[in-house]
Amino acid sequence: MTQRLSRVGRALALGLAAFTLVGAAAAADDQRLRAAFVLRFAQYTQWSELPAGGQLQLCAAGLDGGDDEMRRLAGRNVGARVLQVSIIELPREAQACQVLVLGHDEPAQLRRWLRELGDAPVLVVGTRPEAWRAGVAIALLTEPQGLAFSINLSEARRRGLGLSAQMLKLAREVR
Repeated sequence: MTQRLSRVGRALALGLAAFTLVGAAAAADDQRLRAAFVLRFAQYTQWSELPAGGQLQLCAAGLDGGDDEMRRLAGRNVGARVLQVSIIELPREAQACQVLVLGHDEPAQLRRWLRELGDAPVLVVGTRPEAWRAGVAIALLTEPQGLAFSINLSEARRRGLGLSAQMLKLAREVR
């Protein structure tokens, strides 16, 4: 009986390990897909003003495990510019960014990041439902069918950003 229980225990442990690996792979795929969306958002955005030089700065904060996928975007082209990626921790660091990806889920914290930016021409992408309510330009959210995004066009325009009609057509919601 003890031997049978140990076999059952081993089978259960192997099953849980496989489930954990599948879950980890799915999470990695989700983060990879999220990063691909962010790259496309940058490629389909026009800034009213950009700093001199051939770089576009993408910053990420509070992503809980998605930093590596964002870092892999470094060196990719966004129009004639090359994407540089920084993982930042403080709202004041976001002043140097053209794209800011926020993974925070506390409304007060999100509002603090947005307040620190003022009217700066920064494409702010939030990855949590709270970010949409806080006023980001694009909310990239996980839904049962996969990833979807909503666009706050008035916020993007307020920041001097132009979003392509293609992107607007694909959004789940535009307000």
